[in-house]
Amino acid sequence: MHTALEKAIELIASGDAELLNILNVTAIMTLSSSVIALLIGVPLGVFLGASQFPGRKALIVINRTLMGMPPVVCGLIFYILFSGVGPFRATHLLFTVRIMIIAQVVLITPIVAGTMESYVEGIRFSVRETAKGLGISRIKSFFLLCNECVYQVFSSYLLGFSRSIAEVGCVAMVGGAISWKTNVMTTAIMEYTNKGSFSIGIALGIILLSIALLINILLSIIQRRASR
Repeated sequence: MHTALEKAIELIASGDAELLNILNVTAIMTLSSSVIALLIGVPLGVFLGASQFPGRKALIVINRTLMGMPPVVCGLIFYILFSGVGPFRATHLLFTVRIMIIAQVVLITPIVAGTMESYVEGIRFSVRETAKGLGISRIKSFFLLCNECVYQVFSSYLLGFSRSIAEVGCVAMVGGAISWKTNVMTTAIMEYTNKGSFSIGIALGIILLSIALLINILLSIIQRRASR
C-alpha cells in the first residue's frame, strides 16, 4: 500500500495523461451539470418558496421526493430512454458525456430547488414585512428577497457541485465508464480498484478528497458571512 501511495503521488506530480483526461471529463461533466442545475433550480426554488398558488404543496412534495431519487434509478430511466429500444435512440447520446450531463442535471436540480425553497420559505414573511414598512412595490420587494438569497445561491451551487462530482451510479450506467471518453473520477476509482491498479485509484481519491475539503471550507465561509 505504501508503494501504491508513492506511485499515486508520482502520477499527480508528473501530470499523467490518463489521469488528466479523467480530470478533464470530470470537470466538463460537473461544471456543466451544476451550472445548468443552478440556472433552473434557483428560480424554481424561489418561486416555490415565495409564491402561493393551488398545487404548490403538491409540487414541493414532488420536488422533495425527487431530491431523494436513487442515482441508479435515474440512470436506469435514462438508459431505457436512450438505449437501442428507447424512444430517443436516434439521438445516439448513450455513453457520451452529454447524456451524463443531462442525467446529472435531473439529479441535481431538485436539490438546488429544494434548498432554495426551504430558505426562501423561512425568510419571505420577514422580507414582506420589511417591504410593507418601506412602502416599496412588489417588484422591488422581489429583488429585496433575491438580495437576501445571495449567499444561499452560492451555498446551493456548491452543494449541487459536490453532489455531481461524487456521483457514480448514474454516470456509470449512462456513460459506460469508457476509458479516454466517459470515465470520471468516481467511476475510474471503482474500475481501477477492481483491476488491482491501486495507484491511480488512490491518486484520484486524493484529488477527490481535496476538492471535498475545499468545498466544505467554502461552505463554512459562506455560512459565517450569511449569519452576520
